Amino acid sequence: MTRLFNDPDDFAADSAAGFAAASGRWVRQVTGGVVRSTRGPEPTVAVVIGGGSGHYPAFAGLVGPGLAHGAAMGNLFASPSAHQVHSVATAAHEGRGVLLSYGNYAGDVLHFTQAQERMREAGIDCRTVTVTDDIYSAPADEREKRRGIAGDLVVFKIAGAAAEAGYDLDGVERVAILANERTRSLGVAFTGCTLPGADEPLFTVPEGRMAVGLGIHGEPGIDEVDVPSADGLAELFVSSLLAEIPEGADVAGARVVPILNGLGNVKYEELYVVYGAVHRLLGEAGAVVVSPEVGEFCTSFDMAGVSLTLLWLDDELEDLWHAPCDTPAYRRGAVDGRVAAEIAGEDLHEDEFAVGDASDESRAAAVTIGRALDAMAGMLDEQADELGRIDRVAGDGDHGIGMQRGSRAAATAAADAVQRSAGSRTTLQHAGDAWADKGGGTSGAIWGEMLVALGAALGDDAAVDAEAVGAGVARMKDAVMSFGKAKPGDKTMIDAIVPFADRLHERLGAGAGLIEAWRDAADAATAAAEATAQLTAKLGRARSHGDKSIGTPDPGAVSFALIAHTVLRILEEDD
Repeated sequence: MTRLFNDPDDFAADSAAGFAAASGRWVRQVTGGVVRSTRGPEPTVAVVIGGGSGHYPAFAGLVGPGLAHGAAMGNLFASPSAHQVHSVATAAHEGRGVLLSYGNYAGDVLHFTQAQERMREAGIDCRTVTVTDDIYSAPADEREKRRGIAGDLVVFKIAGAAAEAGYDLDGVERVAILANERTRSLGVAFTGCTLPGADEPLFTVPEGRMAVGLGIHGEPGIDEVDVPSADGLAELFVSSLLAEIPEGADVAGARVVPILNGLGNVKYEELYVVYGAVHRLLGEAGAVVVSPEVGEFCTSFDMAGVSLTLLWLDDELEDLWHAPCDTPAYRRGAVDGRVAAEIAGEDLHEDEFAVGDASDESRAAAVTIGRALDAMAGMLDEQADELGRIDRVAGDGDHGIGMQRGSRAAATAAADAVQRSAGSRTTLQHAGDAWADKGGGTSGAIWGEMLVALGAALGDDAAVDAEAVGAGVARMKDAVMSFGKAKPGDKTMIDAIVPFADRLHERLGAGAGLIEAWRDAADAATAAAEATAQLTAKLGRARSHGDKSIGTPDPGAVSFALIAHTVLRILEEDD
């Protein structure tokens, strides 16, 4: 459990501030994360990494000469928002383009892709390489669906070394892709992890048992076995990873870098006992062990777990792997010629958003929107534990916390906008941005996108009547389906949003009033959310667990249905 914190909601921010204060030799804090505090004599491609907090030294601890140029830092186990990623990438950019790299998780993909698009719109060449090293998370013929775990270090280090060596963006992207293709990992856990202020871990493992194929966000393992001896664990790791050798590689005579990674609550001495057997088994298989690493490189808060990563070298990768680097958590050789950097990115204390002209009708509607968002936040506070329980069945258990944080931030932003006489569009725009920033993850990205889409439909200068609301909800549905790429039947929030929007459109088209139509639509969303219990998850973190989620409804669909009924109550009060 986590013992030292102030307000649990502020834990990630407090930790980031303390990290930056302690690490000024390497980093400087900017909006959304950290960037290097020094730069070399010549500009380089900028390698920007990131993800949720709770994985130190990933991601901020890997920023410095020879490795990453910046790290976007989300909340605990929640992806940074597009705004945060864009801020860090802008600050890190040195004029030669930006490579974004991160673990292949749905929320990270959504947010980083949005940030990449914004960079490109600004005329900056920006590319992405996702890390997909976890062999248990998808079959070999679906490697693009695999998630990233401790193999993050490999891809980040290779890309950072290439940038330091003067490679152009094409070259940095090429070797990052190659490093990812030649990296494989497998992880196990003996206990789950517990977030600050939580009463129980995100998942549990029975005494004497070990979860195999876990994720790094508190996702439970895909399989479960008896806890083996240290030699037995090494045998499981090595045999599993050697069963899937990268294309073009061969065990006999191959040069392999093993990285034995502690996930937060396993003693270094235990890691060394396991590594001794790993080293022996690799040698017996004919591999040549090169520069092994044993320690904590990508943790999962206080989880008791271990992972093994193998990097299969070629000559170029070996040179880049051994190149010097100097970061708060990972150092090799000596890096000279650094000078203090001027930061061009967004300042930590940004100006307040602008409030433009708005009609009286739109301002009045914004007051109702603010009340609805406040009621949503109150409801999600009450439901956070239950939503987390549902999510723990086959996910990482943080849906309730993420919705709680995001809705609180959205309600606060909306209240500020209303107090400053903003119209509906402006109020929803800033509520959506705040939800994405603080909620993080897939749900944060989607709810941010939905609120912004609704605001764009309502505008700041028109009356908000039933027709406008119906058009706005349709636009929300279209935006989230385009943004998240999910479709009905995938066991996601979409399974509740689509019937809600369709029923609302149908009832309004038949002449029903807004409250009557909304009530029918909310009931349709609830029924659809309950029906997801019979579906198999096809997207998101629950996808890796196949049929394990059958019998439990999708937490995103459930939370949407609850929100629909909460908004109904506000509409009835204002009638």
